[in-house]
Amino acid sequence: MPSWLRSVDVPLFISHRRLCNYKTLPVATTRWALDSGGFTEISMNGRWTISPVEYAESIDRYTEEVGMLDWAAPQDWMCEPQMLDKTGLTIEQHQRLSVQSVCELRSLTTNPVIPVLQGWRVADYVNHVSMYEEAGVNLFDEPLTGVGSICRRQSTREAAEIARQLMPLRLHAFGAKGDALALYGSKLFSCDSMAWSFGGRMNPDPACEKKSCANCLHYALAWRERLLDAGECARANEQLELAV
Repeated sequence: MPSWLRSVDVPLFISHRRLCNYKTLPVATTRWALDSGGFTEISMNGRWTISPVEYAESIDRYTEEVGMLDWAAPQDWMCEPQMLDKTGLTIEQHQRLSVQSVCELRSLTTNPVIPVLQGWRVADYVNHVSMYEEAGVNLFDEPLTGVGSICRRQSTREAAEIARQLMPLRLHAFGAKGDALALYGSKLFSCDSMAWSFGGRMNPDPACEKKSCANCLHYALAWRERLLDAGECARANEQLELAV
């Protein structure tokens, strides 16, 4: 939730779709990253309805008025089968559009926009690395590279193999949690998750007066601590950053 920027000391992952409605933005007391809202954009519209100029201007505004922005996700194109059905395009076309977005946004803002790898099979992600290189973006020199289209199969061996094949890139996994971190948390630099919100909606804290903890800061922070303390992922990579 954007209002949490004012009060917490753990990394946050905030959606542009929520922040863009604020006339007066919260001033951050913690580091955070910006989600472009791509999954919602593509699943609802089959395309991006926000122009690169508009999004870049928003990134600049958040940097100036909110502060402490580590990086922004690009206007990338997910490659899940349902997303391809929405757009009518191929995986390769989605990948090239994702590369184009990174390059265009970087020409429009000096604030950090990270490259994001998209695909479905392991070979797709490896090929996408080459597409970035062809466009003049060497991912091995990047401080962080996102990995998309794995959220709904994040705890599978295929997702783990994708992460393994992409080493030694410094990876941010979108939507990775629980079993996924136990499988390949050691190969990640950071990740984010909304799983706490689903849990708060389905299984709210019985000590809480609210009927739902889907937007509850205390629930989110407690979930984060439990996950980071839950053995394998914490032992595998003590530096892993988990944003809520």
